[in-house]
Amino acid sequence: MSVIKIKRFNPEKRKDSYFQEFNVDLKPGTTLLDALNEIKWEQDGSLTYRMSCRSAICGSCGVKANGHATLACQKQAENLLDKNDVITVEPLGNMPVIKDLVTDFKQFWEKVDQVKPFLKNEQAPPEKERNQSPEQFKLIDDSSTCIMCGACYSDCNVLEVDDKFLGPAALAKAQRFVGDSRDEDTLERVKELSEPGGIWDCTHCGECVERCPKPAQPFYRIKEIMTVALEKGVHNNNGARHALSFTKSIKNSGLLNENTLPVESMGFTNIKGLLELVPVGLRMLLKGKVPPIIHKPCDELNDVKRIFKELDQ
Repeated sequence: MSVIKIKRFNPEKRKDSYFQEFNVDLKPGTTLLDALNEIKWEQDGSLTYRMSCRSAICGSCGVKANGHATLACQKQAENLLDKNDVITVEPLGNMPVIKDLVTDFKQFWEKVDQVKPFLKNEQAPPEKERNQSPEQFKLIDDSSTCIMCGACYSDCNVLEVDDKFLGPAALAKAQRFVGDSRDEDTLERVKELSEPGGIWDCTHCGECVERCPKPAQPFYRIKEIMTVALEKGVHNNNGARHALSFTKSIKNSGLLNENTLPVESMGFTNIKGLLELVPVGLRMLLKGKVPPIIHKPCDELNDVKRIFKELDQ
């Protein structure tokens, strides 16, 4: 027998959450959702969770298994057992818990709404449809596979500390329309997505890619929006300036100039922001952490410049 250790919460009975263990005979082929169903149907009918299609299509059964978000219907239970034959199941993170494994998706959907997830096209409707080539569709193919399960949102490290961040799911959905050849509002979209809480607040941890059960892979979709924003000239923000300064530094010397990077990222005319850097700079100076003023070029700098030249072409 294996143990399924479930985090329980019922605000009508007690204020705090607690773990409850259930013994389950995990037969070959049993999914984590099958195990939860067996517990609910045969041991404790009060256990509460979401489920629907059981085929990794609807995204309803998202939970945390052993600390990481996943779809319960998509994971073989035996592959989740730890060395003690235990699977720990908890509700998704970064959302309020309603009961047991059921979380409140209200803020999640509000953030999806913020990115305006619909086509904007002022042209008169065609007689049949707006055509799109296979090459054009390929640009949005991955993001269109998102099933809004919330797994990426649950494990996003930025959302742990900043609930104003749009989150990987909403930004992946945004790329679906930023990259759509039929949409006419690309510039305005990337301007809005470059505001605080948008694309440049992503910390590049890649956790959303690890947790995504589909090819949507939000981090790569966020990077694609960044690329479009830079190509469209949306540079008046710290994130874009940081990316441009980083690129210029590597391109010119093959090394990152950590003296100019924070200043150029903040913006030379941003007096308030530059003054905020002073205390950090002083602390670095006192700790002997200030980078050298004059950077020596890296070895084989010509190869670095060649790579940039090929990328520019």
